[in-house]
Amino acid sequence: MLSLPALRAIRERFPQSRITVAVGLPGAAIVDLSGYADASIIVDRVKLREGSKPLSLLRIAKLVRSVRRERFDFVIDLHSLSETNLLGFLSGAPHRLYARRPNRSLDFLANFNPRPPVAAHDSDRHAVDRYLDVLIPLGIKDVPRLPRLRTRAEDDMAIDQMLKKEKANTSAPLVGLFPGAGHPGRRWPLARFAEVAERLVRNDGVRIVLFAGPEEREMVKEMKTLFPRQTIIFDGLTIPQLASALVRLSVFVSNETGPMHIATAVSTSVVTLLDRPTPNSFIPIEERHRVIYGPRISLITTDEVYKTTRELLTAGRPATLFVC
Repeated sequence: MLSLPALRAIRERFPQSRITVAVGLPGAAIVDLSGYADASIIVDRVKLREGSKPLSLLRIAKLVRSVRRERFDFVIDLHSLSETNLLGFLSGAPHRLYARRPNRSLDFLANFNPRPPVAAHDSDRHAVDRYLDVLIPLGIKDVPRLPRLRTRAEDDMAIDQMLKKEKANTSAPLVGLFPGAGHPGRRWPLARFAEVAERLVRNDGVRIVLFAGPEEREMVKEMKTLFPRQTIIFDGLTIPQLASALVRLSVFVSNETGPMHIATAVSTSVVTLLDRPTPNSFIPIEERHRVIYGPRISLITTDEVYKTTRELLTAGRPATLFVC
């Protein structure tokens, strides 16, 4: 998601070129939705790392063959890990521009001059700006920093039908909640999400839309018992459908997740819950979003989240909170 401004800048710099993006499976849907690339190559890094070594080597060899078949002229590596640097080198492309990340990238495999600046420590600079820095040697600068996605008509229609089936009252604001996270230690407790939902329904007349991805499917049964009776639960959306659902929300409350970034990209106001009060290179950029920090995510209170969500509902002034 956060590489979209760089991808857009590459498309505008090379409007006649055929652009292929190497990306993980979930990211392929984002790249396709953005419209900035012509094709994608799906790289499942988890499968490449896990399993038997012979099988992993076979998968790597297959990936290298597919990349070499494309006969690329230019490789740009925004993330610049040693394995992606090596894949770019093995592609056979004569020109290679890599991000310079100390102790992570293989600078000697890049050959484009001038070289980009050495990347700052990950927490010192926002990821959007780190990716854009890689493009400085191409004369790309002062470009839009905000990731943006447009939804598709077929996905909008699918979501409209789902909301109609749920008898969602168009006069009631929709507030979305996403209680999942990549690691259990970064999840705000599900019961507190339910408390916020109940207060929003009771005090503010909203309709709650609860989202669950593949990792949250096992939580759906508990969600149905904890949340208000009229809560809409979406647990089987595709990523493009998720974007179409998020754009219909007044506010989206989430742990730091991919859906949070998609919500900001479709211009929905977001309340992000974070477990660390340190500079973070992945938080939403725009001032209208809110970030609530806690030294541990479990220390963020229901009052804090409800108050912040309600302020966004009433177009209150954005703020950043630290909870201790």
